[in-house]
Amino acid sequence: MASTTSDAAMADTKPFDIVATYNELLRSDADLTMPIAAIEALVLLLTHSASSTISETLDLLEKSTAHLKRSIPNPIGLSAGTDLFQRYLITTLQRPGQLGPAGDFKAIRTHLLSNGRLFIRRAKESRDKIAAFGRGFIRDGSTILTNGGSRAVAALLQKAADEEGGPSAVRFRVIYVLSSTSQESKHPNEEPEGMETVRALRAKGVPVSTIPESAVAYSLGKADMVIVGAEGVVENGGIVSRMGTYQIGLLAKAIGKPFYVVAESHKFVRLYPLGQYDLPIEQQVVEFKSEEDLAEERKQQSPVDTNGDTPIKLPLCDSVDFTPPHLISALITDSGVLTPSATKIMDTQPPTGSQSHHKLHLGPETQGSGPRSTSDAHYHSGWSIRRLLSRRASRKYSVLEREPNRLRKRMSD
Repeated sequence: MASTTSDAAMADTKPFDIVATYNELLRSDADLTMPIAAIEALVLLLTHSASSTISETLDLLEKSTAHLKRSIPNPIGLSAGTDLFQRYLITTLQRPGQLGPAGDFKAIRTHLLSNGRLFIRRAKESRDKIAAFGRGFIRDGSTILTNGGSRAVAALLQKAADEEGGPSAVRFRVIYVLSSTSQESKHPNEEPEGMETVRALRAKGVPVSTIPESAVAYSLGKADMVIVGAEGVVENGGIVSRMGTYQIGLLAKAIGKPFYVVAESHKFVRLYPLGQYDLPIEQQVVEFKSEEDLAEERKQQSPVDTNGDTPIKLPLCDSVDFTPPHLISALITDSGVLTPSATKIMDTQPPTGSQSHHKLHLGPETQGSGPRSTSDAHYHSGWSIRRLLSRRASRKYSVLEREPNRLRKRMSD
């Protein structure tokens, strides 16, 4: 009987494809970010798995995570989610006695899955918090330059647009940089990334001008600030984002315009790139070819050659670049507004003592109207950010979320 049950469990586990699940999650929910889709895929993996020990669970998670990263052309965004989930899982399994009777793996497993789903739900709500923190940066009569299809940036701009008719009315304009690499994609007839946000803003009465990437330098003189999104915030305070973000940052720095980055806290990734060509992805942006190379390439692309053994490379339309921290004025996250230097201390001071606020589990829902302090906001925002800043650092940088005007003036000076 036990053998039959085990065989049934193995049959349920075997067909689970984490790569297909990850891609399906992104297709089915347009508002889902890559890190959250990765975490949700891992939670579903544990739900379908038949692992009955801690060792089996960790081994399954490690192998599935490695397989998922190898199967995606740009794993930087999803690796933020998988690494976050792995750290949470390992930390939770190191204290199983607090989750139920000793040796009761079923109770531990139930706790992991319930907290995983709770984190996914809270992470999806993070854009509302970002919009609340970033709302103070958009002043009446300002002009904002942005690019890409960041959902966090769209939420921030639409939040400000929704309040136009209220008592704190603010009128602003948007210069939207549309990518010119759509012809390089698999679907050349697709509209440029960001057009959905452009239509939404115009429907709310916000004047929007769309420009090509070649007109950024010309148009920056009419902008008061730059607000961009990010696929990942790396350990030195820089960001990995859509190709072209780096040049916008360089131009904004040269002209003296503040450059703000909007990113959810679950996008903080353990990566320390030294430059543009130090990213752990395969992308061919600068390719030198002769006529012979082009002829050979045409032969390889013929219908006869369909072995599919070529390495996964990022198409030009999906390429990313690295924007170093010295070009960034501030990071607007769901945990508050940070300077890029704040990310450098994020894992240097692990929590000590018996403080209950440092635990990696998500904990109970906050009582009252919300977090009472900056450190509480870090605790309730997600697994990583709430323990990444020490109390001293959170006090040091909490002034940024209370005084955006003061920060903006200091950055402009």
